[in-house]
Amino acid sequence: MNMMFFAVFLLFSLLIFRLGIVQIVQGEDYQRKIERTEDVTVNASVPRGKMFDRDGKVVVDNVPQNAITYTRAKGAKQEDMLKTAMKLAELIEKETDQVTERDKKDFWLMKYAEEGKAKITEKEWAQLKEGEIDEKQIYQMQIDRITEDDLKELTDEELEILAIYREFTTGYAMTPQIVKNKDVTEEEYAVVSENLGSLPGVNTTTDWERSYVYDNTLKTVLGNISSSKEGLPKEMVDYYTSRGYSRNDRVGKSYIEYQYEDMLRGQKTKVKNITDKSGNILDSEVIREGQRGNDLILTIDMELQQAVDQIVEEELRREKAGYGRHFLDRAFVTMMDPNTGEILAMSGKKIETNNGKTEMLDFALGNMTTSYAMGSAVKGATVLTGFMTGVNEPGQPIADEPLIMKSTPKKSSWFNRNGGKIWMDEKSALMKSSNVYMFKTAMEIAGGKYIPNSSLKLNLEDGFTTMRRHFGQFGLGVPTGIDLPNEQVGFQGKINLSEPGKILDFSIGQFDTYTPLQLAQYAATIANGGYRMRSHIVKEIREPAKETNKIGSVVKEIQPEVLNRLDVTSNEIERVQQGFRMVMSGSQGTAKKYFASAPYNPAGKTGTAEGVYDGPKGEQFIKNGQQLPMTWNVTLAGYAPYDNPEVAFSVVVPWVYEGKGKSSINNVIGRRILDKYFELKAERMKNETADVVVEQDIQLKNDKKNTEEE
Repeated sequence: MNMMFFAVFLLFSLLIFRLGIVQIVQGEDYQRKIERTEDVTVNASVPRGKMFDRDGKVVVDNVPQNAITYTRAKGAKQEDMLKTAMKLAELIEKETDQVTERDKKDFWLMKYAEEGKAKITEKEWAQLKEGEIDEKQIYQMQIDRITEDDLKELTDEELEILAIYREFTTGYAMTPQIVKNKDVTEEEYAVVSENLGSLPGVNTTTDWERSYVYDNTLKTVLGNISSSKEGLPKEMVDYYTSRGYSRNDRVGKSYIEYQYEDMLRGQKTKVKNITDKSGNILDSEVIREGQRGNDLILTIDMELQQAVDQIVEEELRREKAGYGRHFLDRAFVTMMDPNTGEILAMSGKKIETNNGKTEMLDFALGNMTTSYAMGSAVKGATVLTGFMTGVNEPGQPIADEPLIMKSTPKKSSWFNRNGGKIWMDEKSALMKSSNVYMFKTAMEIAGGKYIPNSSLKLNLEDGFTTMRRHFGQFGLGVPTGIDLPNEQVGFQGKINLSEPGKILDFSIGQFDTYTPLQLAQYAATIANGGYRMRSHIVKEIREPAKETNKIGSVVKEIQPEVLNRLDVTSNEIERVQQGFRMVMSGSQGTAKKYFASAPYNPAGKTGTAEGVYDGPKGEQFIKNGQQLPMTWNVTLAGYAPYDNPEVAFSVVVPWVYEGKGKSSINNVIGRRILDKYFELKAERMKNETADVVVEQDIQLKNDKKNTEEE
């Protein structure tokens, strides 16, 4: 019994001793733990995925940069935030260009509270007391009555404090807000890091900035992202916040950055913030590491893209300067794989004059967002529409002759304005670019025939519907399916039943407008035997690699997709392909001068379209009450090699000249870009062969060494 009583006494003594430690020594710590609450939030930004070209060259990257952030606690007091801003202003330099006049007035009232009260009359204070006006109205009165002289009282140091305080208040509670992430010096980063204990809510971290490696190349197509200050676009806040975004997150705003936002955004770091009941952050714990977004492998060949950009820029400058072209200001090239729809190069250049300085800007986006009359380049679609509707047959001769119709100016082909009948089939019609062959085809499709000196009697609505539907099978006047937003499909001319000749204009590409991208898809459809392939600019989506500038494993591969198949026989499309070949190599081909010597056997169709100028300078004519001038577009659609197509392309140069004149810039650009494509191909094959030889040589040496050792 004594032993038992002694044991009980000993246990009670230990229990009392432990209670004393808990209540007296550790009581305050345990009390703080009881008052803690947990707040789990996704708050740490991660870099976006990168973009590579088809050969693995980095096109869009993320550049790390030092950053100073501020995380506002729940219920943070204004005066406490201001004190922290004042301390931080002593340690860093902060630009004040973002500070607005309203910011200055709010800050002035905060600093000069008594002077602010003096701006309200006794009568107005009485009205507030009686409830006739509220505090919000009083505050607005104070703001309205602050003068410029009052604001001049704010010193440069105070404005810097205001700029920092402004960043503090812009952020959301418990979410880090960037205070400064550009030009943060090593000294600033270090001194702030050393003083974090006296700067509640402030932290130093590593942020990132989007870097577009190839300046002024494809930039308009790559798109851009919002800044950390800008955050989510106002019109899409609800959309993004419902998907887990924070309001100050950076997101893709346009084109590839926007289209592939879900892939590029990454997985944000998940942090558990430990707070007290007042909302002050006591500790933070990372419970899930973030991961940057998936990478995109583009279909673009950046070496080819840069070369094409240079060619377009050189020829555009030469044409503009050499001939004094008044309206010429842009040129476009699209190159694609006709068998897959992959965009190999998408070049657009635009000349702009700002403040007396002329600049050559990237306008690659114009290949899919601007449209033009393409002229005779679309005649291949007219010929095949004639076959598909059964009004013509392959090899059927049609007389090219000047058409004389009642109350209508004479319509003819450029080579036969005053002659008699020249019989030609579709191949000859394409080679010589016969307008009359196309006119008669369109008349038949619209239910009419040519009768000299008579009025045209056509069913215009049915004729246009039929021709536009068939042109759409080539990609003309319809979406190409490209994986980018805001694609334009062109404009359809307005049908006027009193103008039946408009369908004749349509048949030679001088009524509806099309984009350069549509023209390239049309060329690709003819090149590959009648399959319209969906155009796309992203080839693969890959996981982010751990090593810098490496490429991770495939998440998704974008497979070629056939949008439709032309309802033609192999013989019918081969006849058009042969006509396209004759354009560039035939004895009377319209592009023979430029392509007959090419060793890679190109095929294609030239185009010239006259129309009312509808470019940016048109406003000047409208303001002055002048009639808009007539200008000419020059175009080219084609592919190579003729017998085994591997590249299709379009060249579009709008508003080259006005009145009488001519230009061959389309053919010059076309020849140079094809030369460059096959030159790069030959160089790469040579390098690959050299690499194989080196590997074989190394293997032979290793085998010899092993044999000698044995």
